[in-house]
Parts: sequence; structure tokens; C-alpha cells
Amino acid sequence: MRSGERRITLADVAAEAGVSVACVSIVMRGAPGAGEATRERVLKVAQELGYRPDSRARLLRSGRSRLLGVVFDVRHPFHHDLLTGLYDAAGAAGYQLTLSAVTPRRGERTAVGDLLQDRCEAIVLFGGNMRSSELASIAARLPVVAMMRSARRKDVDVVHNDDALGSHQAVDHLVSLGHRRIAHVDGGTVHGSAERRAGYQEAMRRHGLAEHIRVVPGGAAEEDGARAAERLLVDPPTAVTVFNDLNATGLLDVVRRNGLSVPGDLSVVGYDDTSLSRLAHIDLTTIGQDIDALAARAIERAVERIEGTPTGPRAVIIPPRLVVRTTTGAPPDPVRH
Repeated sequence: MRSGERRITLADVAAEAGVSVACVSIVMRGAPGAGEATRERVLKVAQELGYRPDSRARLLRSGRSRLLGVVFDVRHPFHHDLLTGLYDAAGAAGYQLTLSAVTPRRGERTAVGDLLQDRCEAIVLFGGNMRSSELASIAARLPVVAMMRSARRKDVDVVHNDDALGSHQAVDHLVSLGHRRIAHVDGGTVHGSAERRAGYQEAMRRHGLAEHIRVVPGGAAEEDGARAAERLLVDPPTAVTVFNDLNATGLLDVVRRNGLSVPGDLSVVGYDDTSLSRLAHIDLTTIGQDIDALAARAIERAVERIEGTPTGPRAVIIPPRLVVRTTTGAPPDPVRH
């Protein structure tokens, strides 16, 4: 039997080694009950056949899956980056991830429903638009950790970035460069948008720039940034903070195609520090979310709930950091502002 034809089973090893399936099981589990010569023969045959223990099946028989379900949106680069951190954190904790994607034709409820059928022990939700009552319904069945969103519930753990602080950092950076006419492209109804908008407004007032506050409708996608850029071009500011990096790429494209230089005519600050922002032709100044810290705390909270050892408050807020690249600089003409 070739290992490439199908999955090698305990029965295959037993037949080749000339022992019972129960004997092979004892050897594979490292349990007492098999002589040393038999143990060596079984292990040798298992290696030759390419046998790999089905750890998931064993866990399911014990009533455990050690699976953490993750709902993410394929349209958001930051979600892709965060998955890397989650895989590392889950592996270190002895758990595996199973993913369920939200797409333009596949909603969040469907994504969650599939994970519930997979016998996950907890679910981690990235953002999303589920109502609080829906989160409560899921949390009644298994632990739920919500990321990049607030959820004022006693039955749901929340791990997210300090969105308002990030906007403060963006405005502070631009003001330090000499900007006063600073606009903000909003994220619409996306989670975190209200906090980032409020942070921008608070920082502008703190710097005595209340008269220059200007919030432009936007969203989470690249095309939202492009539409926002068209509105900004009617009366361009000298700088703009943008809801997220994907939004900022759409804005940058329209601004540059209309003849404005970045950062010569317009400085741009994104949010998230995604892999997209680090591309050489974008090189976006942005507010970085600490992916490793977010992922570690989310997995930590999920495992604590599963194992019945929760510690600390339900909400965990991770501070962001300013990442300066080439899309910000001094304003073009001090007289304008």
C-alpha cells in the first residue's frame, strides 16, 4: 500500500506488522501493554507506511476539538495580517484555527453558522456587524472573542486597538509638521469609525484647530477612499487622516491622478499598518496596530474561557503606534493655513 493513495490507518499498520489494531493503538499512545520488540516493529512499520496519527479524531473522541473558529473578511488586508498572529498564538497555546470567511456573497451569519457545525470550542470574530443580541446568542453556546469592535456585554470578551488614541497620534504628527488644515476621511458604519472620528475631532480641538475640523464621508474600501478624494479636491486641505490603509490607497490614486503631489501638496496618514501600506510604491505613513499583542490577547481570552480560568476585565485595549513613511511632510505654503 502506498501512502499517497489514501490515508494510512491503524488497521493498515496492524496488518503489515502482524498485530492487532488494539496493539497498534497502545504503541501509538505510548501506553503500557506491548513488549519492546513489538513496539519497535510497530513503530518501524508505521514509519515505512507513512502513518500519521489523526489527532483531531482522537480529540473528538475525548469530547475536545481544540479548534478555535475565526470569522474574517477577505476584503480587508488587515484581517489577513492578523491571521498570521493568531496562528502563531494559537499554536503556542496548543490549539488550531479553522477559518470561515465573509465575502461579498457570503455573510457573517453564514460564516459563524459553519463554525458552530465544526465543533469549535470558541469563536473569534473580526469586526463584523452582528447585533449585540446575536453575539449573546452565540456566547450562550461557546466563548466569543470580538476583535476590532466594542461590545458592552458581560458574556463577550473584546480585544481591540485604542482607535481614538491612534487618531490623536495622526493629528499630533501632522500638526508637528506645521499643518493646520487637516481633514478626516470617515469610515462610515464600520466598527472603530466613530472612535477614530472622535479622536480626530478631540485632537484638533486640543491643538486649537476646531475651525478647521472637516469630516468627509468615507468607508472601509478602496473605492470609498476614491470618492472621498473627489470631495476633498473641491477645496483641498494640506493634510488628511484616513479611516484605514485600504481607504487611503484609493484616495492616493485619485489625488495623484489629479496632479497633486504627496506629500508636497497633500500629506496622508492611513490606519492599521497593513502589508499594503508597506509596499514601496505606496509607503504610507499610518497608525500601526500591534498585531502580535492583539492576537496573543485574543487567543489568551478564548483559551481562558474554554478552560474556565478567566482573568482580568472583559475588554482589552491595545495602544497603537505612529509609523512614519513618505506620505507626510511639511505643508506646501505656510500662508494657506
